[in-house]
Amino acid sequence: MQTTTDYAAMSQRLLEQLPPLRNFIGGAWTEGPTGETFTSINPATNQPIATVHAAGRAGAQQAVRAARAAFDSGAWSRMAPADRARALRRIADLIRQRADEIAVLETTDTGIPITQIRAGQVLRAADNFDFFAEMATQITGETYPVEGAFLNYSVHKPVGVAALITPWNTPFMLETWKVAPCLAAGNTCVLKPASWSPLSAYLLAQVIEEADLPPGTFNLVYGSGDTVGTALCADPEVNLISFTGETTTGKQLMRSGAATLKRYSMELGGKSPVIVFADADLDRALDAAIFGVFSLNGERCTAGTRLLLQRSIYDDFVARLIERVRRIRVGDPLDPATEVGPLIHARHLERVMGYLDIATAEGATIAVGGRRPDRPELAAGNYLEPTVIVDVRNEMRVAQEEIFGPVLTVLPFADEEEALRLANGVRYGLDAYLWTSDVGRATRLAPEIEAGMVWVNSQNVRDLRTPFGGMKESGIGREGGRHSFEFYTETRTIHVAFGRHPIPRFGATP
Repeated sequence: MQTTTDYAAMSQRLLEQLPPLRNFIGGAWTEGPTGETFTSINPATNQPIATVHAAGRAGAQQAVRAARAAFDSGAWSRMAPADRARALRRIADLIRQRADEIAVLETTDTGIPITQIRAGQVLRAADNFDFFAEMATQITGETYPVEGAFLNYSVHKPVGVAALITPWNTPFMLETWKVAPCLAAGNTCVLKPASWSPLSAYLLAQVIEEADLPPGTFNLVYGSGDTVGTALCADPEVNLISFTGETTTGKQLMRSGAATLKRYSMELGGKSPVIVFADADLDRALDAAIFGVFSLNGERCTAGTRLLLQRSIYDDFVARLIERVRRIRVGDPLDPATEVGPLIHARHLERVMGYLDIATAEGATIAVGGRRPDRPELAAGNYLEPTVIVDVRNEMRVAQEEIFGPVLTVLPFADEEEALRLANGVRYGLDAYLWTSDVGRATRLAPEIEAGMVWVNSQNVRDLRTPFGGMKESGIGREGGRHSFEFYTETRTIHVAFGRHPIPRFGATP
């Protein structure tokens, strides 16, 4: 078991060895045409940890041209699926070999506790490549024979160049969640990571370079969403856009690419309900509710940020909740004992704390947390005590808007009808969590909750075969399993005639 000292020493050593981060375009590392740089900040100290070369609009265009040339060459797009699968498995193996390095740098860059990154996110990233490597060999079409007349069948072909735009929360895993199926299907890509968490994308590019994919198959560009992200979406040579991030940004990117009718997969914001009925296993429901909103520092799209409790259990459940939340360990993200680390950036901390002021102004009560920790060793970082807000009405902003931090709002409900009304009474619809021992109730309610995914008597446990995505303003499209290939491949239908079927003879001589 690694200790805080071990991880801190590894972080220091890796940062000392880390060069300025460059873009990876056409199989080569480049500073990009702009000469501009920006700085990545350690959220635990607010000290600089890396200099990053911004690609700018011109660099984004260069990357797209490299990806287009690679796609058109057929070196990857027409490679046998079994050979693509072998390459993806090499990437998975290399990720596992560098798991400690990736985890430490990602924790240093994001503030997410090391145990949650190392045991969950990095290994899941490797699994993504292995899973989609296997799926690459199983992309099949369908046949629609017409006896004696036609054989109709469909085939799936790669679409072209994909722009993959990823967020700053759990960046490495989310990058692989897009890159792996994109490449498995035979596309080429340009990855643009978030500027607040650039380090792990650099390591992913190194791994892919070592795996020896054809040049231009994978490209990495750094820069702001306004400049680089918009340039990628507007580029006519880009065929697909997969974006994970905030809803307003997603809408802007869709507008940028509308002129060329691009294909979109958008996984956007969430304000997910955790609905707990009195007949539920309340101990497990409490564990899951706390884990769901406070793991990953609360910076997760699928966080259950609205806890809906049946009135008969409300007081007791809230009392137990507050006592547990008081004991959550906030601290150095490189400490294996830490459960909540610093938020990603000082600006984001300010935004989250602004919602606490709004909650008080609207008449809600902060039952626990809501302050910066009173510990000298944490004073320089973007730390916030895990927070529970009660006396909440569903129309309040803290019950309606995505806060994206370690903040939980609690609302009571009387019966199934009110629970469903509250659950669906927001503009988001990514996921939901339903706790009850009544199978009939679960069967009635789960399909009626306006969410792309509903877990019954469970926290968020992912099965990579299932469709992932939301409805309403939580996004469009689904990824995962074969659903990823519905996005990353083009379905073409072939009609083969048998013999001589009748053809109307327009214009024939009488």
